[in-house]
Amino acid sequence: MTELIWQGARELTRAIRRRELSCHDLMAACYDQIERLNPDLNAIVNLLPRESALRQATRKDDALARGDEAGMLGGLPMAVKDLQAVQGFPTTFGFVPYADQVADQDGELAARMRRAGAIFIGKTNVPEFGLGSNTFNSLFGATHNPYALHKTAGGSSGGAAAAVATGMLPVADGSDMGGSLRNPASFCNVVGMRPSMGRVPDVRAFGWLARLSICGPMARTVGDVAMLLATQAGYYAPDPLSLAEPGDSFATPLDRDAGKLKLAISPNLGGLPIDKEVEQRIEFAGETFAELGASVEHACPDLSGAMDVFQVQRAANLAVLGRELDTRLPTWREHAKDTAIWNIEKGLELTATELIQADVERRRIYHRVVRFFQRYDALLCPAAQVAPFDIEDEWVREINGQPLATYIDWMTVCCVISVTSLPAISVPGGFTKAGLPVGLQIVGRPRGDFELLRIAQLYEQATNHYRVKPGIV
Repeated sequence: MTELIWQGARELTRAIRRRELSCHDLMAACYDQIERLNPDLNAIVNLLPRESALRQATRKDDALARGDEAGMLGGLPMAVKDLQAVQGFPTTFGFVPYADQVADQDGELAARMRRAGAIFIGKTNVPEFGLGSNTFNSLFGATHNPYALHKTAGGSSGGAAAAVATGMLPVADGSDMGGSLRNPASFCNVVGMRPSMGRVPDVRAFGWLARLSICGPMARTVGDVAMLLATQAGYYAPDPLSLAEPGDSFATPLDRDAGKLKLAISPNLGGLPIDKEVEQRIEFAGETFAELGASVEHACPDLSGAMDVFQVQRAANLAVLGRELDTRLPTWREHAKDTAIWNIEKGLELTATELIQADVERRRIYHRVVRFFQRYDALLCPAAQVAPFDIEDEWVREINGQPLATYIDWMTVCCVISVTSLPAISVPGGFTKAGLPVGLQIVGRPRGDFELLRIAQLYEQATNHYRVKPGIV
């Protein structure tokens, strides 16, 4: 049963459809791993009792025996990020006053995964309100890194990344505003993809102006990420930015060779402070692509002003949260962490001029990156500016001796890519001398999600970094 949890999600669903594997046996294997590892990792929260989950799996087996369709995720245990609504489960946002906020229906993301056959067993842990790239909160505590328990798993999809990395879940969903899929994927040696804006539906916060956050998939391999994206993506009328391309377009084979690929590489994304070992791993990635036959040049798009735009538009998004909190729970500041209060207050103080100027500047940045990607198929850069750091440190305060002013500055390498709305993916890029994972961020052309997945799989197959399991398993 132990080896079962390390099979790929595509292989597992194929075996279930062929009736070579029961949903019950897969669920039992996952729960064996959860019961063994989750007490140390704290990745999955509000977990269903084992017997309740096994009953769901047995009902799924019975339905398949009657001839029901399995679905693309048929029989896979799923724990949804604790920012998304799943019927019957609390949606806590890692916030103590929301501990008993139980959803009476699925949100659109969960509904799509349920229709595809997923079996929901719990939620994955997040930092409070999903803010910050260190997953901890006062309700459930911190999520630990499976490669070094005294390090953070990253965030805000830290619970998802730790669960996938250790075989507790075959795949997981996440969301990404300033790196919340890419950063924990980097820290936990898994794959996390931030799709193009509008690829996966989202009706929270901003519909047009200042939209930054995107939901997306996480898995141990690029192919499994593509399979989950195929169930998440697709047109959704209530979302004004929703793309029309159907999700099942991502279920087709990703195979390609590196011939004619023209890649840009920037190990410091135009001069950011980056840990030296992280930079080295990115350079190695460029060499790997070159050995495969791709053309690789050191180049970087002009992203000047992008972090200022991100700070303003992130704060604007959080102003929406702040007004909701003021209405529902006027005493919310007594329960929230300092960084959350600071960022929400910053949003509430924004002026109309600041919002408009940020939107104008974002358009200029987009025009510049579009011109850049007319010359290149993808950009290679770090998915995080450091390797996993100590879990007791709320955020990274300096890199290479350079002090950082705020709790998100150390994630600039992801934040500025978010501003472009381009698809980006973090794939395992190797390890530091201390054995800590490093992620390679690959940024694709506008709406070039499928081609990005194909490029990422090329690197994955050439390196096999994802096969290095955490010591805890």
